[in-house]
Amino acid sequence: MTAFTLADLERIVAERAASADIKSYTASLYARGIGKASQKLGEEAVETVIAAISGDRQGVVSESADLLYHLLVVLGISGIKLEEVLGELERRTAQSGLEEKAARGHD
Repeated sequence: MTAFTLADLERIVAERAASADIKSYTASLYARGIGKASQKLGEEAVETVIAAISGDRQGVVSESADLLYHLLVVLGISGIKLEEVLGELERRTAQSGLEEKAARGHD
């Protein structure tokens, strides 16, 4: 098992976003703004779904890594810390999934 965490990735994304390195993909996504970063997040989500539906296990692993990275970029651009999202997940685990979903009013 790896010791690498999403918190590690969040830190790396923040460091690269703040860099002036013109070769940094992360810095370029930040520079292009929330619209482009969100578009990339959506693309990675779709690619993850396609890999899952097609039974491509390694594709799911690879696309999920891309998806998590792009999610952290979108969160970073939005000024949202991973800790906030984890806090929301923790709050939701205090009740059943069906109860939580009903409270949010989603299908």
